[in-house]
Amino acid sequence: MASLQEKPEAKPDGKNSGKAKPKAEEPEANTNEGTEALQKATQNPVASLISVPIQNNSNFGVNPGYRTQDVLNIQPVIPIGISKDWNLLVRWIMPIVYQPVPNAPGTPETGEYGLGDMLPTFFISPKKPGKLIWGAGPVFQLPTATNTFLGQGKLGIGPSIVVLTQPGHWTLGILANNVWSVAGSGSRPDVNQFLLQYFINYNLKKGWFITWQPTLTADWEATNGNTWTVPFGGGLGRIMKLGNQPVSLTGQFYGNAVHPAGTPAWTMRLQIAFLFPKLSKQEKEMLLEKKLKQLEAQPPQKN
Repeated sequence: MASLQEKPEAKPDGKNSGKAKPKAEEPEANTNEGTEALQKATQNPVASLISVPIQNNSNFGVNPGYRTQDVLNIQPVIPIGISKDWNLLVRWIMPIVYQPVPNAPGTPETGEYGLGDMLPTFFISPKKPGKLIWGAGPVFQLPTATNTFLGQGKLGIGPSIVVLTQPGHWTLGILANNVWSVAGSGSRPDVNQFLLQYFINYNLKKGWFITWQPTLTADWEATNGNTWTVPFGGGLGRIMKLGNQPVSLTGQFYGNAVHPAGTPAWTMRLQIAFLFPKLSKQEKEMLLEKKLKQLEAQPPQKN
């Protein structure tokens, strides 16, 4: 998948009067080049590509009772051109959480299910960044949880930055932010949390890729060695089509080598991302022709 970098359009000359190549920031869907471009664009958090990832995290070994927490993240990414040189990338994470809760002895295990705290991030990124691609902007924590077990009850804000490069078949980068609480319930603990995700992807043939995307976190308000969560692991993914819809499928497993007491020992992450690349002129004509044939094949309606 292409990054935010734009390639100059090819100009016809005496030897080559063909059509100009599409810009790298607008990957096409039905070509080998388009598949490779989609691979890189899905791996670039600030790519000029609309996508809707749906990511399920099963976190094993959560207290009480060494049970399983489940977090389903719906996280659309929408690029908006704000000038000829700059893009605004809106990345909005909406978590739907199942959280095990304590139960009285001899009673069935119970849990709370609902919406967690939403996390929107707004990246400003250059359209022509060169070999080093970057974006920076604010991240917010919105106290939208439907239950006290599912969120922190605080409005938070902080800086976020992403830096990456994509040499050859590789994508190498980091995404980091820190959120401080600025308002919210006075009965809830203050928030001062750091997140660092490094991502390494190696793209294979036929849309397959190997991925490492561990997310390290630190709770600076915690004590007694409960500050850091440090996972190790990775997974496998593929760019493909479901019908006419391009998607990216990934499966990953992570073990937390360091983690606070009572938090997950390991995680299984499954994701499907719906991708919306720009269609080429030829693809648009093919779709229009297909629709016209469908209309012609329909029997005439009787008055």
